[in-house]
Amino acid sequence: MAALGPKMAQLQSKALEATRLAAKHGKQLQSKACEATMLAAEHGSAYQKQLQAKASEATRFAAEQGSAYQKQLQSKACEATRFAAKQGSAYHKSLMERNKQYVVDPPTVEKCRELSKQLFYTRLASLPGRYESFWKEVDGAKLLLTNRKNLKVEDLGVAALFGIELYAWLCTGEIIGRGFTLTGYDV
Repeated sequence: MAALGPKMAQLQSKALEATRLAAKHGKQLQSKACEATMLAAEHGSAYQKQLQAKASEATRFAAEQGSAYQKQLQSKACEATRFAAKQGSAYHKSLMERNKQYVVDPPTVEKCRELSKQLFYTRLASLPGRYESFWKEVDGAKLLLTNRKNLKVEDLGVAALFGIELYAWLCTGEIIGRGFTLTGYDV
C-alpha cells in the first residue's frame, strides 16, 4: 500500500505529459489519457475513480473533437493533474495514518529486504506442519471411502456442494482468463 505514492506520481506525470501533447498531437493525447485511465483503474479508491472519470472524459473528448477544441482538452488534462496532485497526497497521508502500526521504523529498503527474508523463511519453516496436516486430511478421506456404508446424506450433500463450488471457481477463473468473455478466447 505504501507503493501508492509512486503510482500517483506516475499518474500525475502521465497527465502532465498529456497536457503538453494537447497542442501538438491529438492521437498521442488520446493514448496518454488512456494510460492515465488505466493507471487510475489499478488503484480503486474514490479519488482515483474520479480521476479515472476525468481522464476518460478527456479521452472521449479527444476522439470526438480532434484538434478543434484542444484548449478545452488541455484544461481538462490540467484539471485532472491538479486533482491527482491534491487528492493523491491526501489519500496517501490518510492511508499511512490508518496503517501506521504496520510500518516498521525506519522504513528503508534494507529493512524491507530483511522483512521479506523473514517472511520467506517463516513460511518455509511452516512446511513440515502443513505437510503433516495434508496427510492427515488424506488419511481422513481414505477412511471415509473405506467406510462408505456409514456415510450420511448430510455428508454427501456437503461433499457435493464443495464439488460444485470448486467447479464454479474454475469457471470464474476461465472467464476472467478470457478477458471477461463468455464465448471464448480472443485469438
